[in-house]
Amino acid sequence: MNLALQFVALFSTALFVGAALYVNLVEHPARMECGTALAVTEFGPSYRRATRMQASLAIVACLSAFSSWWIGRELAWLAGTILIGSVVVFTLIVMMPTNAKLVDPTLDRSSEAARQLLVRWARLHAVRTVCSLTALLIFLVAAIAHLQP
Repeated sequence: MNLALQFVALFSTALFVGAALYVNLVEHPARMECGTALAVTEFGPSYRRATRMQASLAIVACLSAFSSWWIGRELAWLAGTILIGSVVVFTLIVMMPTNAKLVDPTLDRSSEAARQLLVRWARLHAVRTVCSLTALLIFLVAAIAHLQP
């Protein structure tokens, strides 16, 4: 049972990290190359779709990693749980105000304020990426340790 939970935690965290890296390294820079007005316009639909996918992955990863820790009491799974769980909390508390401003229909999409919001959003998203990547590395090390004779 614990092995299955660890697999789910590792797999869902890896998918989350892949998506987060893609957003930081590909999607958002490409969005910004198109100009502020178009970047803000594209942000709304992208954000809506990504939220469903990334939130689900982070929650599944957090719950399965926590369950693995609960069963096995291995500190690495608790540390990873805290990191991948912090992504959800960080998003809700720290990123949500920026997200709300970016999807606000009254925002002047071509303004400097809009551009600054997009720049801030990228930095905040990078925090999520680093936290989730760190959780993934912890999970990988813990899983590999189980393979050692």
